[in-house]
Amino acid sequence: MYSAVVTTGVYCRPGCRAKPRAENVRTFELAAAAEAAGFRACLRCRPYRVAGPVGGDAPELVCRAVRLILDGELDVGSEASLAARIGMSARHLRRLFLVHLGATPDQLARSRRAHFARRLLDDTDLTIAEVAFASGFGSLRQFNRTMRAVFRASPSDLRRRRQRADRLVTDGGLALRLPTPLAYDWDAVRRFLEARAIPGVEAVEGDTYRRTISLDGAPGLLEITSGDTGHLLLRAHLPYWEGLIHVVDRVGRLLGIDIDPTPGTRHLASDPLLGRLVRARPGLVVPGVWGPFEVGVRAVIEQGCSRPAADQLMSAIVTARGEVVPGLPAGLTHAFPAPEELAGSDLASVGLPGPLAATLHAFARSVAGGQLLLDGSTDLDDLLHALVSIPGIDTTTAHHIALRLGYSDAFPAADPSIVAALAALESSQPAAPTNAWRPWRALAAVHLLASSEAVADEVLRLTGRRPNPLRDVLAHHGSDGDRG
Repeated sequence: MYSAVVTTGVYCRPGCRAKPRAENVRTFELAAAAEAAGFRACLRCRPYRVAGPVGGDAPELVCRAVRLILDGELDVGSEASLAARIGMSARHLRRLFLVHLGATPDQLARSRRAHFARRLLDDTDLTIAEVAFASGFGSLRQFNRTMRAVFRASPSDLRRRRQRADRLVTDGGLALRLPTPLAYDWDAVRRFLEARAIPGVEAVEGDTYRRTISLDGAPGLLEITSGDTGHLLLRAHLPYWEGLIHVVDRVGRLLGIDIDPTPGTRHLASDPLLGRLVRARPGLVVPGVWGPFEVGVRAVIEQGCSRPAADQLMSAIVTARGEVVPGLPAGLTHAFPAPEELAGSDLASVGLPGPLAATLHAFARSVAGGQLLLDGSTDLDDLLHALVSIPGIDTTTAHHIALRLGYSDAFPAADPSIVAALAALESSQPAAPTNAWRPWRALAAVHLLASSEAVADEVLRLTGRRPNPLRDVLAHHGSDGDRG
């Protein structure tokens, strides 16, 4: 929530020391909304440094449109093309944005570019021109005009105003601060990513998560670690800086910091069954993806085998079909193969069982051919239908994929870990309470998964073996069907 003072024309973030008269204050959910109403950012509290999640409790359609904006839809298209992607008119989309966010899609995109550019001016020594193109602006003229409109100063003046502590010094790559939601639980997100890391592509060492990426066929490396309060620290090693804003936005999606979790957390914290878990971990979010295709491949493989076995198969695919990236930290060796590469590969030759290889072929062909869209432009039901129509993909796997793609109501109810966690909460009918969790069932699923994995870690520490969730659930309810 941002506070704007009508007598000064300035808006501030929560906690600013300014104390205006209450009758002179207007509140806005987003910085973009305050800017659209004619206010400029406070020079004291610098709200652009903490502007992060967007969407909150806005409708799913609006959240999907926001994700497409973060992916750069308005860099190359218009509000009309954005609206067409999600199946509505541009006029209706603008109305939804104004009602729920207080700014139009174009105004939101402009504010995001300007705020990102201001952070680059503070944090880095990139030239003014490099900052412009890294932030998604099409020209220096457009960049200068937008920065003057949003911040009432030229980029050069803004660079001169940066504070000595702002500049991040690094021994390699480009360092940036990533604003996080209040009470964000980096430890939990890091553990979630570590448990599902793709060998050769992702690795976690201590407090640092690393992964390889590919930008237009050129490899890069991302490193994420904890930073100051309210921030993570990203160090990016990229082949070029143009469009850096979209790399950072994709990192935000991967870490679950792109959408405000507060409404979902507040809703679930009052639930009689789930509330205790949520109140114990209020900073838990739904981790997203860097590459939607790779998460889909992982989910398909995991539906038929244990996680260690899935690691071996993923490693075999990456080693055989991924692009080699030399000279990286230990454990990172390849970029994940593109859908086109797997669609045309003999996956059985790398050790995949025949039925699994056939399912992955069909999945890769659907993504490569555009029949299956993993960009968030379709609604949840359509995505689930498209996924389960591929032979070999079940409903639970489809929900796991949708959850990681950012669909807030995805819920893999039959996942053994979720069933085990619900059983531990003494729910005799695990599927019964989930309607009360809508539309935040994905966040509920992550809390249940985290609870189940925490129990598994403790059992492993005490006994030296990791429990089998499905076996333990059967033992809890009675394998002969005489209980629950």
